[in-house]
Amino acid sequence: MRVFAAVVETESFTAAGTRLDLSKAVVSKYVGHLEDHLGTRLLNRTTRKLSLTESGSAYYERCVQILADVEEAEQVAGQLTAMPRGTLRVTMPVSFGRIRIAPLLNDYMQRYPDVKLDVTLSDRRVDLVEDGYDLAIRVGYVPESELIARKLTTERVVLCAAPSYLGRRGTPATPEALREHACLIYSYASTGEEWVLEGGDGKRHAVRIAGPMRVNNGEMLLAAALDGAGIIREPHFIVGDDLHAGRLVALLPDFRPPEIGVYALYPSRKHLSAKVRTFVDYLVVRMAEKTTGA
Repeated sequence: MRVFAAVVETESFTAAGTRLDLSKAVVSKYVGHLEDHLGTRLLNRTTRKLSLTESGSAYYERCVQILADVEEAEQVAGQLTAMPRGTLRVTMPVSFGRIRIAPLLNDYMQRYPDVKLDVTLSDRRVDLVEDGYDLAIRVGYVPESELIARKLTTERVVLCAAPSYLGRRGTPATPEALREHACLIYSYASTGEEWVLEGGDGKRHAVRIAGPMRVNNGEMLLAAALDGAGIIREPHFIVGDDLHAGRLVALLPDFRPPEIGVYALYPSRKHLSAKVRTFVDYLVVRMAEKTTGA
């Protein structure tokens, strides 16, 4: 369409080629393909002059409007890439979203008032593309080849239990002793029913655990542990306040669960929209402030 419109406007295959940086032969070929596709002649050609046929005149009028619409659409898309605006659909784990992300959202919205946040809290791993999300925040990220991942922060993990449970069942002295305890299991843990602990000597201890309860939400596990139901292995952002208050007791101080990463995931780095880019950049900075105590 662009080639045909250029030929009409310059009244010359040669001049149209100069405008579009194409050879005269290529311009002629494109117009010929277009006429073959439409099944009609668009131009009358003589050795001295080009003129539109009736069909060509009607088609040119529509081409002008269509090409203008395409240009406008490209400009709009480019502006959306340059300026953060529109609805940003984000999914994130329930506890991390409530505790870590929720306090940051108002500041982001104040900075970028043209962005509307549509946040879904779910510990279930969703398909970003199929479910229509722009971005996912994942704790303990498992690689997915089709997604781009950017690390936001690292979270410490703590093994702990309530004093009432320890008074009843005793305090484990070694990682292996966990096999004899009631361990409360997080359903979506990538390691399943195996808890990994790292000793001060760098050795790795993988312990097969069992217990009376499996839950797909960290805060429900916390509530059960506070009630004395068993031992939990949870991120510090969930159990920190209760550890500080003495409602929970950290176990096995010489052995630590590996820290877990928190990542922002999105489908593609190419032509990344401004709303995704600014939100991820903002979280990286704010998570760094949390780590440094700023």
